[in-house]
Amino acid sequence: MSYIKLYKEVSLKSNIGNVAIAEPESEESRMSKSVYSYVRDQWKVPSDNLKALQKQRLISYRREDASTKIERPTRIDRARSLGYKAKQGYVLVRTRIRRGGMRKHAITSGRRAKRAGISKITVGKNLQMIAEERTSKKYPNLEILNSYWVAEDGRYKWYEIILVDPNHPVIMSDSKINWICNRAHKGRVHRALTSAGKKSRGLLNKGKGAEKLRPSKRKHMVKHKQSRTPHPPKKT
Repeated sequence: MSYIKLYKEVSLKSNIGNVAIAEPESEESRMSKSVYSYVRDQWKVPSDNLKALQKQRLISYRREDASTKIERPTRIDRARSLGYKAKQGYVLVRTRIRRGGMRKHAITSGRRAKRAGISKITVGKNLQMIAEERTSKKYPNLEILNSYWVAEDGRYKWYEIILVDPNHPVIMSDSKINWICNRAHKGRVHRALTSAGKKSRGLLNKGKGAEKLRPSKRKHMVKHKQSRTPHPPKKT
């Protein structure tokens, strides 16, 4: 019995009580969905099995170092969409970073508690960008391509960082990734040129409301700020 015939029989039996049933997907749409799409759906709406697996992963992640080199990506769909390939020259590192904003030690004397400045202090970078920068400092001969979230608990967040060796022959001969071998891309993570860095700078927004974001907030401010000692206009 075909899928459509089976659907018609079930819909006729379940029409009691005006129960609405969504129309089935066509065979072409079901066939066109890739394996990575199913993996992505499982991460978006995790099942009970994935939740239990993620809980076991967190137990092992807490025992690892802050940066741990891994063999294969935990989220193959996200890694592939961000440029990862299972070939020589690509390196994966799982990095742990503490959650929350900046924490300052309590000041015992010298000012009022109101002016202590302990809480409500946040950095201008997101945690994912900070994790990328710390990973780059540990592997100075590699360049950060991108990163993605894998796990978190009440205290830490874990990101998997995709690194590329710009001096590897396989990378240099690959026309799709050898752009990273150019010196113009050296230290790109420290200039916020990764996806997380551009998001932190607000460059993913376009149009209305993003007029002051390009080329950067600081550059726009310097260009448009008024002089503190205004001078008369120059004579032409």
